[in-house]
Amino acid sequence: MSTVNPQPLWQPDPQRIAQAQVTKFQAWAAENHGAPAEGGYAALHRWSVDELDTFWKAVTEWFDVRFSTPYARVLADRSMPGAQWFPGATLNYAEHALRAAVTRADEPALLYVDESHQPRPVTWSELRRQVGSLAAELRSLGVRPGDRVSGYLPNIPHAVVALLATAAVGGVWTSCAPDFGARSVLDRFQQVEPVVLFTVDGYRYGGKEHDRRDVVAELRRELPTLRAVVHIPLLGTEATEGALEWSALTAADEEPVFEQVPFDHPLWVLYSSGTTGLPKAIVQSQGGILVEHLKQLGLHCDLGPEDRFFWYTSTGWMMWNFLVSGLLTGTTIVLYDGSPGFPDTGAQWRVAERTEATLYGTSAAYVMACRKAGVRPARDFDLSKVQCVATTGSPLPPDGFRWLHDEVRDDLWIASVSGGTDVCSCFAGAVPTLPVYVGELQAPSLGTDLQSWDPSGESLIDAVGELVVTNPMPSMPIYFWNDPDGSRYHDSYFDTYPGVWRHGDWITATSRGSVIIHGRSDSTLNRQGVRMGSADIYEAVERLPEIKESLVIGIEQPDGGYWMPLFVHLVPGAVLDESLLNRIKQTIREQLSPRHVPDEIIEVPGVPHTLTGKRIEVPVKRLLQGTPLEKAVNPGSIDNLDLLHFYEELARKRA
Repeated sequence: MSTVNPQPLWQPDPQRIAQAQVTKFQAWAAENHGAPAEGGYAALHRWSVDELDTFWKAVTEWFDVRFSTPYARVLADRSMPGAQWFPGATLNYAEHALRAAVTRADEPALLYVDESHQPRPVTWSELRRQVGSLAAELRSLGVRPGDRVSGYLPNIPHAVVALLATAAVGGVWTSCAPDFGARSVLDRFQQVEPVVLFTVDGYRYGGKEHDRRDVVAELRRELPTLRAVVHIPLLGTEATEGALEWSALTAADEEPVFEQVPFDHPLWVLYSSGTTGLPKAIVQSQGGILVEHLKQLGLHCDLGPEDRFFWYTSTGWMMWNFLVSGLLTGTTIVLYDGSPGFPDTGAQWRVAERTEATLYGTSAAYVMACRKAGVRPARDFDLSKVQCVATTGSPLPPDGFRWLHDEVRDDLWIASVSGGTDVCSCFAGAVPTLPVYVGELQAPSLGTDLQSWDPSGESLIDAVGELVVTNPMPSMPIYFWNDPDGSRYHDSYFDTYPGVWRHGDWITATSRGSVIIHGRSDSTLNRQGVRMGSADIYEAVERLPEIKESLVIGIEQPDGGYWMPLFVHLVPGAVLDESLLNRIKQTIREQLSPRHVPDEIIEVPGVPHTLTGKRIEVPVKRLLQGTPLEKAVNPGSIDNLDLLHFYEELARKRA
């Protein structure tokens, strides 16, 4: 992909630049902390990574972080893994998330939307009251700081209340969405041994009710550490024997009591998609998430009390935790519980319209699905309040940028962002004061020394390399659960470049300061020394109307050769005939490179994904290399295990 692209798709106007939080922060930090007053974002970013301690001190002051006991220094140990942030400090995440209740008691903190698409508000005062009541009940159930509290919940207000009440008592929150099967949930929750389980009786999706009481019964049987199960009757059923009623636990009018915990006290456990072995149980800290999310949401997403923040997500994905943190900036957050495409493909745009979202986040896949389905957001919906559309999950293809620009608004800020569950934040993405170039992320995030490295650890500009972060971020994991010697944590990020975080993505850092993501480095295509990310292939191939989805794998052969098949899932009625085969090859040859024309194009019944919607390239690669299914993949992390048998059978035939 060329990085020579002088014309931006969008440029913020002078008024927007002047009003942006990051502009005001830079002027204030220049006056108070020696940040550069001139040179715009690039100069501020350079300062933020060169003067890491000063930058994070400035963030805590700008956002008025309340330390109940002061810190001795900002960064006591810079080494990765193991950086020590704000030693001596105590605080509480939930206390900060509910601060707006003082000044905006009767305004909505949450807007809850189900498939009826009618928003229902929960005010700041009501949210605070419910958290206070539930926190007191958790304490009476014996929940103490460090105890794990789990949720098998959809994206509903109860989940936000339960997370905040858990954080208020110093407990450790962890959640899965109710579309996860029992085995998948147990692979996660059994690792952390929760003492309380919040659960629904079922959920609604795609216009249907899905009863989950059998799964809940299995979770109760298989989680022997549970002291209490809390029943939320989303489908209106009675609580089973021994379960507590949500309504009873949240009825009291009680001021929340916020346990003051050390900065590095665990806040929650997130899980990587865990395509091999058990999912990694990633633990992040109360203080680390608090300051990282204030920076990311306040400065990069430019969110404040006037905003409404909608991201289409589920409680099984880090973006849900990120969405909840919108409360830290006093923003109203939008919780949408339902299918992204019900009753039609335009569903998410309708939710954005009806909630008057100012920042609307979705997946690149949804944008491309809308484009393919001929959705016309600007024609069919009033999106005048939407200032920014953000995408993540996979790289947004250039056609996605152009479609948003043409079909939503030509003065729309389009923020393609990239980060990971591992840090529950963004390495690169949204900057309200910078131009947007087609196919590119605007810039690395403040405080994040993001670089592209070659195999020997040399930094690259305008060339493809490994995404590395050379300095610690406060939201990096404090540890993995059940990893006593830290070896699994170390091997996940630090085995390639000692002391430097390697994320596993191929990127290009451009000479303009923007970033291009090419896909996972461990499944990147390398033909005759020319590297290409799988995302580039998908973007080209899936423009063809006959192709619903594709999966490309590059496999080094024992004889030194390289086999690169392209698997295509066709739309109903399409046929993989000679004409289509030739058009696929021609598209790749002309738009990408002749070297990356696949060796074979094979029709498949479907493309397998993780439960968070990512195509699983590496496990399929392992299957095709002859690895047995049970060793190539963690079955509980896959959306449709049956699809893998096709690739398994193909490997057998080839052998």
